[in-house]
Amino acid sequence: MVTGIFALSVIIKINLMRKIAIPVVNNTLSEYFGNCQNYVVFEIVDGHIVNKSVEVPPNKDIELLPAWIALQKITDVVTYKIDKRIISLFTQKKINLFVGIRVNSPLKIIDDYLNGTLKSDIDIIKEITEK
Repeated sequence: MVTGIFALSVIIKINLMRKIAIPVVNNTLSEYFGNCQNYVVFEIVDGHIVNKSVEVPPNKDIELLPAWIALQKITDVVTYKIDKRIISLFTQKKINLFVGIRVNSPLKIIDDYLNGTLKSDIDIIKEITEK
């Protein structure tokens, strides 16, 4: 039988595990979600990078990417711009989006994420959603 304290400990640890995907072109964040060569995926546990991998989706169809990302158990996606139709697909899969992130290296972006300074840009979000 699982005790209440042990169960709480397991829940807290699960919540501290994150997988962040960054779409990349030429070793920097892709300007448009889906137009990338691959995804750099960082696994974060307790605020520390425990794994970094490069993933190539089997299909380039932008509408299929959220399902593939969910299958990879990715919790967060970083992007500069994204088609507004795709945002709802991520929402359905309960995947967090960071939108309007300036083009930079995956390591700089993940450093900002770990430091709590990675924030979506409201102006880019408005630009995307008001079209």
